[in-house]
Amino acid sequence: MRKFWMVFSVMVAGVPVAPALAREAAPAVPVRTGATLHVAFDQRAPRPGVRLLELTRTRAGWQGQLTSDWYGVMPMRNVVRRGNAISFDVRNINTPGVPVRRWTATLTPTKVALTGGIWFSEVRQTGRVVGAARAATLAHHAVALPPLGTIAPDGLAATPPMGWSSWNRFAERIDDRTIRAIADAMVSTGLRDAGYRYVNIDDGWQGKRGADGELRPNAKFPDMKALADYVHARGLKLGLYSSPGLKTCAGYTGSYGHVAQDARTFARWGVDYLKYDLCSGEWQYDSADTVRRAYYEMGTALKATGRAIVYSLCEYGRFDVAAWGRSVGGHLWRTTGDITDDYAKMSEIGFERNPRFGHAGPGGWNDPDMLEIGNGGMSEDEYRTHMTLWAMSAAPLMMGHDVRTTGPAALALLSHRAVIAIDQDAAGVQGKAVRVAGKQEVWAKRLSDGGVALALFNRGDGPVQMTVTPADAALTRFAAVRDLWRDAEVPLSATTFTVPAHATVLLRADGEPR
Repeated sequence: MRKFWMVFSVMVAGVPVAPALAREAAPAVPVRTGATLHVAFDQRAPRPGVRLLELTRTRAGWQGQLTSDWYGVMPMRNVVRRGNAISFDVRNINTPGVPVRRWTATLTPTKVALTGGIWFSEVRQTGRVVGAARAATLAHHAVALPPLGTIAPDGLAATPPMGWSSWNRFAERIDDRTIRAIADAMVSTGLRDAGYRYVNIDDGWQGKRGADGELRPNAKFPDMKALADYVHARGLKLGLYSSPGLKTCAGYTGSYGHVAQDARTFARWGVDYLKYDLCSGEWQYDSADTVRRAYYEMGTALKATGRAIVYSLCEYGRFDVAAWGRSVGGHLWRTTGDITDDYAKMSEIGFERNPRFGHAGPGGWNDPDMLEIGNGGMSEDEYRTHMTLWAMSAAPLMMGHDVRTTGPAALALLSHRAVIAIDQDAAGVQGKAVRVAGKQEVWAKRLSDGGVALALFNRGDGPVQMTVTPADAALTRFAAVRDLWRDAEVPLSATTFTVPAHATVLLRADGEPR
């Protein structure tokens, strides 16, 4: 992950409200070395939620820091005074191409106005000068990560997990009633019986912590244990979402400083799956070592509960997560940023990003993100390619649409048993391209019974003729070829196919190995 520095500015008006800086605006009055200005912000912006600004005059010059709700301490670097302005750099995140943001804190007799921006947020905050005692109550209390260890495999996720997740369709607009209705729809549509078992509540369910530190759901989820019981009674499993940061990606309460406590809470509620998202935690954990240790901390905590909980690592493939995901207790790990409901993004992830990662197999899977089938942004051919590509990749199959309104075409794609069987094959082989010619790709995936799945992908914008050969499947000859989407045998003399733009042909081939 690239690191950047943001430029902040503090403009001093010369009003005698803060000795450390106001005197600086009046040159006749000397500034005392060691004096510190404390500014508290009671009404904080959503991101990063700066709650405290501190500046200290040292013999070497000015130094200081911001303290925020999202990121904790944000140290100032390269502090430079130009007249009554003090500029300084603060590390930025997630903003390639925008390495600098300018902030201004303007002091008046009654307030301090802070303006600026970070990442995608524009900040407007008003604070006031306070004493050291008040500032101490706003301080961030850092929590050390444990030493890195290794967690033994536990037998979970022998095949890629299948289910549904709320974010792509609902974002934060979720509640107990909606989740229950989704669970009912997964049963009534037959999707549960097709293999989709997890009902995963993504970001937006969290409330505040009580005096005991325990995390409560927000008002939209009055009783998480009762919801888990409802889901379990329908033969399904419940998943939740958290972050190793102070906040989650959407600004809800994260697990920072409460990892073991949260794991126990999840287990007591009856949670079966946890997605642990680095988003917002990347400020504290910005290196391969700290990210790995942060995921190990939660992996250890989940194991300590004694409950079987599938652990989904979401650090977006930043630090070669596939190489160490299993060792921290992970069962699947994101290899990419978020998917969107369009062919360009889906194909970039499936064809270009996810295949870079190895190490997939029983107990640990490369996760190219959720399925968009049913959300309406792609054609039926493109959605068929989406499903085929995920199945060939041995990817987790997490639906991301509103299951209650699943149409016939989407249902046919999502519930196709022969295609699901390719994804769920016990060998757990991640398929790969064996032949690429321009915009046409032939992929192969070895199956546990000796057969081979073959996919012909046309990434071009017009129809093409594509031929598959025994060599593509590492066979000396074909004994049988079946078109899985059409559910039809293919004559061995007719293995050339017309493949429309953005479409695919998925075959199962049997024959003599080379």
